[in-house]
Amino acid sequence: MKHISILVPNEAVLASIVDPRYMFTAVNQFLEAAGKPVLFKVQLVGLSKEVRLSQGSFSVHADALIQNVEKTDLVIVPALSGDIKTTLEKNKDFIPWIIKQHKKGAEVASLCLGAFLLASTGLLNGKECSTHWLFANEFRIMFPDVHLIDGRIISDEQGLYTSGGASSYWNLLLHLVEKYTNREIAIQASKFFAIEIDRKTQSPFIMFNGQKKHEDEPIKQAQEFIEHNVTEKISVEDLALKFAIGRRHFERRFKKATNNTPVEYIQTLTSFLGNRYFQFDHQIIGCLCSFK
Repeated sequence: MKHISILVPNEAVLASIVDPRYMFTAVNQFLEAAGKPVLFKVQLVGLSKEVRLSQGSFSVHADALIQNVEKTDLVIVPALSGDIKTTLEKNKDFIPWIIKQHKKGAEVASLCLGAFLLASTGLLNGKECSTHWLFANEFRIMFPDVHLIDGRIISDEQGLYTSGGASSYWNLLLHLVEKYTNREIAIQASKFFAIEIDRKTQSPFIMFNGQKKHEDEPIKQAQEFIEHNVTEKISVEDLALKFAIGRRHFERRFKKATNNTPVEYIQTLTSFLGNRYFQFDHQIIGCLCSFK
């Protein structure tokens, strides 16, 4: 029997508590229906017995307090909301407990912005990680020792699991189901919950936001020049010359400020504009078709 502890943090996203509970209890039902023993014991674990969420609109009643859970097999950290630094402060008492459970052999999975709480434990240092694409820059600033992978739906690093933004955590839940059961059960779960089982990237949903939360003013100017002239042929040599910075130094500064090389930045922006055009073009086609 696998013991699963779903945390109930302050300022958690309610669905990211309910959904993993639903997933693993449903898998138990699939196993029972097949004449097999249930595999998961699922508990909601909190700092207090009752946690009010969504500005008090909902209450979640924990099955157990962290001090009463001596050992577990999997800790699930739900998505967080609100000001992330304030939210982390409200939930800091989870951190030593997560570290303790991991040392005892527990695996840990964070959903969406739950990666911020998991990263606060230090367990992700030097490892790959996923989180919501919109908060990627903020995450990198707060946790420079964690290797955040842009666009990835699931990161799996030595028993530490993280997922991309919003509903992509369903794919991480399927990944865990397959690991703890088998492919057949995971496919059954994917069909029951209507989830595309092998989705790998959240890139189609990423909106380009410019990555300008840094203090290197010449690099910001270079970014703006790229954005205003992206339809033109732009070379790194031309950019370095325009902003009076040696090419190698320019590339290093650009990478440090934006976490992308100049070429990657240009390609990302070009792809973003191409996707916007593609979507807009299909909207026009859809409108025209409606008049036929």
